[in-house]
Amino acid sequence: MSDTNVKRKRPVRVATPRRVEFSRIRNLRAFEEIADQIRKELSDRRLRAGDRLPPERVLAEQFGVSRNTLREALRSLENAGLLRLQKGATGGAFVRESTGDAIITGLRDMFHLGAIQPEHLTEARVMIESIAVRTACERATAEDIEALNGNIAAAERAVRDKIDFYDQAAIHLEFHRILARATKNPVMVIVMDALIDVMQHFIRAIGQKRNPWVIPSRRRFMKQFEAGDADGAVEEMEQHLERLNRHYLSLMKEKDRTEAAGE
Repeated sequence: MSDTNVKRKRPVRVATPRRVEFSRIRNLRAFEEIADQIRKELSDRRLRAGDRLPPERVLAEQFGVSRNTLREALRSLENAGLLRLQKGATGGAFVRESTGDAIITGLRDMFHLGAIQPEHLTEARVMIESIAVRTACERATAEDIEALNGNIAAAERAVRDKIDFYDQAAIHLEFHRILARATKNPVMVIVMDALIDVMQHFIRAIGQKRNPWVIPSRRRFMKQFEAGDADGAVEEMEQHLERLNRHYLSLMKEKDRTEAAGE
């Protein structure tokens, strides 16, 4: 067989930084300065999603620091959601695709630490959801509407089948994620994901108690939404969330009283 008949495999391309240059570190908190320099390269678009940073040895020499100090900086950027650290022969430090993981984790931590109170969380939901509904009402596609109606159908099946309470709650919360995606705004999607993540932790913390008004409200909402009545859809969503939030806060107070009584 001649060489012309042999299919040659294309070499696999590994993304590499674009003229990235780092300077030696003089700060006592060296790992912070390293992280700041890498953030600057990301900001200036010399480092982009998928790029692999130079090997540890090369980076440590450029920064003039030990490998341990360098690793501390890289781990901090990994925790911030900017880098992905991969082990092995093909590993290294890679710039992550843009996600909202850092925002979600940060909001969740603030809630657990008490910096965000349940009242703040529930109030923010109403405000943000109102904007999301109005925008989605203008931009939603037929596929978005189908997904929303599909979510309601799934919630109805979950009630009939008497599935786990928290699984039902997850279906209801997914409705709000679909609405956020219908806005076609990635910032809204990230913010909604963060709120929903914290809401899931909140719901588990206060315990389970079913309510019968969610699905009827969803049906009223979709009637307004599909008709393009943004004001009517916003009003229905706000009324639903405010009622739900009163329900959640009453459960939280009831739990606090029970714990205080030592029951």
